[in-house]
Amino acid sequence: MSAIYDLTLRTAKGDNLNLGDFRGKVLLIVNTATRCGLTPQYEQLQALHTKYGEQGLVILDFPCNQFREQAPESIDEYAQICQMKFGTQFTIFDKIDVNGDHAHPLYVYLKQQQPNEKSSSKFKDLLIKLASLGETRGESDIKWNFTKFLVSRNGDVVARFAPSTTPFEMEDEIVSLLA
Repeated sequence: MSAIYDLTLRTAKGDNLNLGDFRGKVLLIVNTATRCGLTPQYEQLQALHTKYGEQGLVILDFPCNQFREQAPESIDEYAQICQMKFGTQFTIFDKIDVNGDHAHPLYVYLKQQQPNEKSSSKFKDLLIKLASLGETRGESDIKWNFTKFLVSRNGDVVARFAPSTTPFEMEDEIVSLLA
């Protein structure tokens, strides 16, 4: 794959969606789960979608059950939970793997482009907690639910944010990409 726009992905509704349709938009790509301590980040994701959607921000939500099976629902149930509990109005895709032999090509590409998260003390604490649970990952692997990637209007993967970084903490970088 030479560019993020080369991919076609299946939405939670079963439709095929080509990422080329988002050319010229700023993408916030996030792997998610409904039964995670970070799930309340959905509120901030929806707030950013509402605030910046008309300016070109597109949030792409990829449920993933690889982290302690915190997304066990069917994709229909998953989407319904997100819409009912958090009022999500952005696109939710079918469940995918983000690590391992079955990692989706999108996440293989994202990790190649941005192999490391912007870290903070909260992220280091999260890594210590995960290690204590026996949850260790390779250097460029997605470490947990709610890892976020920012993609510029021209398709460059410009940043990768740790799960502990809230969507609001990314807002300045989003605004600069929208300018």
